[in-house]
Amino acid sequence: MRYRLDVVSPGVADAVTFAGGWLVDRVMAGWDVTVLIDGAQDVRPLEILGVQTADLQDALEMWADRPHPQTVAVASELFATNARIREGVLNALDHGLTEVTLWGEHCPAELDSTVGWVRHHLSAAARAFKAQALAAIEPVVANGTIGDAEIFRCGMMIRPSVAADLIPAS
Repeated sequence: MRYRLDVVSPGVADAVTFAGGWLVDRVMAGWDVTVLIDGAQDVRPLEILGVQTADLQDALEMWADRPHPQTVAVASELFATNARIREGVLNALDHGLTEVTLWGEHCPAELDSTVGWVRHHLSAAARAFKAQALAAIEPVVANGTIGDAEIFRCGMMIRPSVAADLIPAS
C-alpha cells in the first residue's frame, strides 16, 4: 500500500509556492500525491514536481467514494471560503485519523487549539525541482532563493503520523 496525500489548492502557483518542495520530497519517498485545483490551469509546474492533478469540484463531489488519504493539505484561504472544504477539514481534525496540514498566511483563529506549527526541511532535489516549477509559473519570481524549509500548520492525530518529515517548528 502506498501512502496518499491529497492537496487542496486554489491554484497551481499557490501549491508550488507554499508546498512545492514538500510535495517533491513526498513523491520521492513513494507517496501518491494529487493536487486538486479548480478549472483549467497550466499544470506543467505541478508535473515538474512529479505530482498528479485532478479537478477540485469533481473530487469534492466524489469525496465519500474516494479512497481516504493519510494526509490532506489545504490552503487556509480555501478553508475560510469554501464550506465543504471547511467541513471536511473540521471532520478530519475531529476524528484524528487523517493528518491535516494547512498553509497560507492567515490560519483561521478557530483552529489555533487544534493545529500547531510544523516545518519540512527541503532536500536539495526538492529545492531544485521547486525552483524549476516556480520558473515555469513566472520566470521573474523564480530568480529568488528557495528556502531550506516550508512552514505549515498541522493537526494532531490520534495515532502516530506516517509523516516523519514534518517536525514541530519552534
